[in-house]
Amino acid sequence: MPKRPPEATAGRLNAPLPDEVTPLLGNQTPTQFMRRYWQKKPLLIRQAIPDIQAPLAREDLFELADLDDVESRLITHFRNTWALEHGPFAPDELPSVKKREWTLLVQGVNLHDDRAHALMNRFRFIPDARLDDLMISYATDGGGVGAHFDSYDVFLLQVHGKRRWRIGAQRDLSLKPGLPLKVLQHFDAEEEWVLEPGDMLYLPPHIAHDGVAEGECMTASIGFRAPSTQELTGQFLYHLAERAGDANGAAAHYRDPKQEPVAHPAELPPLLVERVGAILATVSWDEKDVASFLGSYLSEPKANVVFDPPARPLSEQKFVERAKKSGLRLDRKSILLYNKRSYFLNGEAEILDAKLKKWLPELADNRLLEAKRFVTLADDSSMTALLHEWYRAGWIQADAYA
Repeated sequence: MPKRPPEATAGRLNAPLPDEVTPLLGNQTPTQFMRRYWQKKPLLIRQAIPDIQAPLAREDLFELADLDDVESRLITHFRNTWALEHGPFAPDELPSVKKREWTLLVQGVNLHDDRAHALMNRFRFIPDARLDDLMISYATDGGGVGAHFDSYDVFLLQVHGKRRWRIGAQRDLSLKPGLPLKVLQHFDAEEEWVLEPGDMLYLPPHIAHDGVAEGECMTASIGFRAPSTQELTGQFLYHLAERAGDANGAAAHYRDPKQEPVAHPAELPPLLVERVGAILATVSWDEKDVASFLGSYLSEPKANVVFDPPARPLSEQKFVERAKKSGLRLDRKSILLYNKRSYFLNGEAEILDAKLKKWLPELADNRLLEAKRFVTLADDSSMTALLHEWYRAGWIQADAYA
């Protein structure tokens, strides 16, 4: 049986336990970090990950930026002028690495590279429902994206070269007009550091920051989802409308048998307003509806995510034989969440029954089922059939340690 790689240590894929002291968080526990710093104040952590190596070489990152299903951006500051282009980028479309002041941003690197995925998993002391992705910023000397602020939490981990960071609790959030980027018009730095490989900076939302490469460098940004109130409201109401339509079968339509003829046809009928108001007043929801919405919404892959089903899928019997020897793991792109009632896999919600509770939370939390664990469960034909279905869809892989 293949040996487990260091990034797949027991249970939590190398993420520290809530009360485990870890250099990742400056020799404090995740519990201490969350109480003292999370969404409260910045934290500089020297040697959060000692001896770190960049997950991808420069050439591999450039190849990734050339793919249609990868979101990438090129930001240049040539001749003191900001410019922004969206990928994909063929290798010859990027500036020379000898040219100063340009940056390549590649989103979702964790979806395409096991090393980047393992690196992001170190931050799973924060719920998966909040984790977004790992972005890699490659920059030549002087490269950056300008002073700005984000609406979400971010860990900025230096993985190659050096970057100088300046930060400040900015009150004036006005932006420079006429630019393709959101660059602050007046940036007042309060603190400044140079980060070297292994150093990391945590920033809560709305802390202004400006990072400039000192020589060629790479920075990994581990970002978190923070949907706006408007987005959550709109998506939740859409979710409710969909469920109401499914529950009612053929959807009921508006009726107005008491409508009188009108002399002013363009006037909005008061009866219409009254009746629609009465319909909307019947809309209600409870905690189950909110949980169902959040599970489906937060497990939905981004629009550019494409799963790769096996070219020559194993039969269910051979799949089970393989899993008994090599175990199973969730595909890098899969998002599996659960609560007491349901599970949510890549946007699909299903009931979490007693049989599923024996193994599904374990798979979700660990993102793998070891071979010896699978053997103890393999007599359940409903489980093996479901996992085989996921395997054929490309949602899981029949090898826990690939």
